[in-house]
Amino acid sequence: MFDTHIIVCTTCRPPGASRDLRAEGLNLFDAVQEALWAAETDEGAALNVQLRGQGCMSGCNRACTLAVQGAGKWTYYWGDLAPDAETAAQVVACARTHQRSADGVLEWKTRPERLKSGVLARLPATTTAAERV
Repeated sequence: MFDTHIIVCTTCRPPGASRDLRAEGLNLFDAVQEALWAAETDEGAALNVQLRGQGCMSGCNRACTLAVQGAGKWTYYWGDLAPDAETAAQVVACARTHQRSADGVLEWKTRPERLKSGVLARLPATTTAAERV
């Protein structure tokens, strides 16, 4: 079981971009995958972070989008992300911070520069019926 999940919208395209071209979301997915591999190589072990692609995450006017989530933790959903290596490295660093956090809260000052803005949503952890009583 993975502690943290990075979910990238693989159908994201900038507004007006041709549907005949490769989706920018796929480029972001590939860049994050490369950044994860690089981080695992640097650390010498698996990071326990799962990368998943997801078709349309409804951030169409804010491409590219992705979310970072984990069980019992806050979920963050970003838009306006560049599909490049620097953004991908910052996403992986932020996912690692999320992973180490007990509640998943990512304080603004602790986030990498490219993830300090563009937050589309910050969603609380889900609760079980027993926790709501």
